[in-house]
Amino acid sequence: MKLSRPARRAWLVVHVVAAASWLGLTLGLLALGITAATTGSAVTVEAAVRAMKLFADWLLLPVAFLTLVSGLVLALGTQWGLARHRWVYAKFWVTLATTTATVLALRPGVNSAVAAVAAVAAGGPLPDAGEVLFGPIVSLSAYVFMTVISVLKPWGLTRRGRRLRATSTRTPAGTTAPTRRTA
Repeated sequence: MKLSRPARRAWLVVHVVAAASWLGLTLGLLALGITAATTGSAVTVEAAVRAMKLFADWLLLPVAFLTLVSGLVLALGTQWGLARHRWVYAKFWVTLATTTATVLALRPGVNSAVAAVAAVAAGGPLPDAGEVLFGPIVSLSAYVFMTVISVLKPWGLTRRGRRLRATSTRTPAGTTAPTRRTA
């Protein structure tokens, strides 16, 4: 089923806004994580880690799922398809992996850092700066990668995409019809 032009544009706007929000949230988490890992103030560490928890608990998962769902709708409802172009296929799997990593690694790491804030309040350092830095760094790298391949659209068609294109360009007499590329 192909989306109508207005529906495609609406879903595209939703997808771009959700993806940009996810990227922005990750930049915010990274800034807060760097602050928590490098400051000498127990109060600043506590504030930074608690702010990270708010982002992780209330914003990250809804934005991640909205990005994933809107991307799937666009892939399945447009000419790009989910498994026709390697860049779309790669984006899907990286988005799925980063969403899963958000649930299984980033949020638990932030929650662990919040639990360690009691030690920080007593004058100790943040026990493991990696808990507040690793997730945002990996996520940011993945989002930048997905942005780059969204713009450049590298790698061409998948084997399935080549097969679908070959069958769609054949006329009933077995000759090949000229293909039109639409934007």
